[in-house]
Amino acid sequence: MTQGQKSTEQKKTQTDETPPVSGDKGPCSDEKRDVLELEYEGRRIVIVGTAHVSRQSTELVTKVITEEKPDTVCVELCTSRMATLTDPQAWRNMDMVQVIRQNRAYLLLSHLLLSSFQRRIADKLGVQAGAELLAAVEAAKTVDAFVLPSDREIRVTLARAWRLMGFWAKAKLLFQFLGAVAESSELTEEDIEALKEKDVLELMLDEMGQAMPALRSVLIDERDRYLAEKIRTAPGEKIVAVVGAGHVPGIMRYWGQPQNITALEVLPPRSKVLPVLKWGLPLLVVLLVASGFVWAGKEAGTQMLAWWVGLNAVLAGIGATAALAHPLTILSAMVAAPLTSANPTIAAGWVAGLCEAWLRKPQVCDMESIPRDISSFSGFWKNKVTRILLVVVLTNMGSAVGTFVALPLMIRLLPT
Repeated sequence: MTQGQKSTEQKKTQTDETPPVSGDKGPCSDEKRDVLELEYEGRRIVIVGTAHVSRQSTELVTKVITEEKPDTVCVELCTSRMATLTDPQAWRNMDMVQVIRQNRAYLLLSHLLLSSFQRRIADKLGVQAGAELLAAVEAAKTVDAFVLPSDREIRVTLARAWRLMGFWAKAKLLFQFLGAVAESSELTEEDIEALKEKDVLELMLDEMGQAMPALRSVLIDERDRYLAEKIRTAPGEKIVAVVGAGHVPGIMRYWGQPQNITALEVLPPRSKVLPVLKWGLPLLVVLLVASGFVWAGKEAGTQMLAWWVGLNAVLAGIGATAALAHPLTILSAMVAAPLTSANPTIAAGWVAGLCEAWLRKPQVCDMESIPRDISSFSGFWKNKVTRILLVVVLTNMGSAVGTFVALPLMIRLLPT
């Protein structure tokens, strides 16, 4: 056992027995339980467990980095999140057309919903969301320390989770995120205390943890492994790591176990069922309609087509309407849905999203106001960028529901 592993074992009991930071209780209170000192291969590593919505954590982070003067400061941010946090203008570079074409609307909307949830809680407490991480970056500059983003890219994390989920699981998760954002203004003091002690993702997924353990593993456990490896292998003789207190027990759990970071960044293979469904459903529809005309007559075949076209068009239109899309966008969604449902290479939401982007082209000010607008539930519909994402997602959901509702109705028209 190495010196670092021995130190880890000595500290692990202390970490498990004492809960993470739980809020503002005065200057530098409970510092000992929030700061964990380790040694690994002769290097000194100080882990600061923070609450993402605590003013006390911000003060503690600044104090520790200023006093320790480390060579490297590791922060629980990925490169893209750090860019967004340190540069509010980073949204200017987003290309909405590419987001839609690359089928990243769901991922980006999920990311923004999570950011919105945390931002609203921070506003409720009168602190800046991610203030302790920003303080770590600023403090690192004052002591001339290297800043190392140590979390996995949020897009990779969400994409890995997305690959493990079916359509209905994705819809359930998305609406759970929306519900959390809508209800965040009604949180009790007990809810806020829980938020101070847990990762936002972990708290929001508690109810789904039993039903979807693989999802929880991707969003929580894999990130603990990733953070542990990045911190453990960070350059320099003295390192300060600033992470959410909810991640500290997981980091300690994996501390003495080298992790394959490359493997954690690879997207799992797509489900073999998905291609079958993408091509099988359109084929099934064609066969059903043809069977209806041949075996049940012209009237039954025509009624099948009416069910298919009508339900796809109406429900896709309802989805676009729910996103407050432009009237022409709603029309495009209704026209596209019956056609795209029979074509696995394109989706009705993509057509509607591109139409919305063309009709209501986002301006630079819309990009810049994303952080402010997503702080309110209604802001997702107000901002042109996030409204386009809602158009894509809700139109696709409406079209998908139309498909699954139409199929049994069409089958019932076949002769028994």
